Parts: sequence; structure tokens; C-alpha cells
Amino acid sequence: MQMKKQHVELSEQDRLCIAELLSKGSLNIRSTKRALGLQMLDKGLTYLKVSEHLGISNLTVSKWATKYQEGGLTFLTDKSRSGRPTRLSGKDLAKVTALACSKPPAGYSRWSVRLLADYLVELKYIDAISHTKVADILKKTNYSLIERNNGV
Repeated sequence: MQMKKQHVELSEQDRLCIAELLSKGSLNIRSTKRALGLQMLDKGLTYLKVSEHLGISNLTVSKWATKYQEGGLTFLTDKSRSGRPTRLSGKDLAKVTALACSKPPAGYSRWSVRLLADYLVELKYIDAISHTKVADILKKTNYSLIERNNGV
């Protein structure tokens, strides 16, 4: 007994849409793999063959097929994720930048991100902050401690 191939049958409109999206090259890698996977399934390839070709599990390919059948091409793009909410207000961010622009404390020739983080907490500007978060804040404002400390 021969097993029936597992596949998805795309509508003509979806075939054209996928072909156009792939030709533009504007999709991220996840979306590109999903689109290619649908194309291969539409051509009659099995979940296993598609998974081997794309370097993913056949369970993932199976999920893609189900998602396409349930909602069409909308699954090609990731839904936005809420992520962790920011705990710092605009005023808090301004305090970080203002302190970085100020003269370093006595005994220090320049600010470092660790020193800034420690002083922000010590001065009770912010309840808690890591040195990496301070670096991220300064990076987003295009503020460079290196340039500032070298007198540029």
C-alpha cells in the first residue's frame, strides 16, 4: 500500500503572492522559510522532504500546513510580541544622560557605565539599573563616553 503524500494546495492567488514576496527578497529568514515550505508542499513534497531541505523539523512543517489551512498566508509574518515593558520613564532616561554629561565624582577622571549605574542608584535618581542598561540608553542617544572623556 502506497502512502499518500502530505501536502498543501495553494490557491492561485496565494501562489502568485508567495512568488512575488520571494522574488522581492524583502522577507526575513523565518518568513522566507515558511513561504518556501508552502511552495514545496504545494508541489507535492512530503513534510519530511521539505523539513530536510529547509533544515527544520517535520513537525514545524506540519504546523505551517495547519496554520495555512486555518488562516491563509497571514502566518508568514510573526505576530508582534509585547516583550517586557520598560520600567524607566522619559525623565529617568534624561537623568541618565544628564549624569553622564556632568563632571565625574571626586577621585575619578571620567565616567564609566558601571560608575554611572552605581551613582544613579546612590543618588536615588533610579531605584535599580544595570550598567548594560545605562550603556543601551547612552547608545540610543548617540552619547559616547569615550568621545566625551577624550575631550571631543
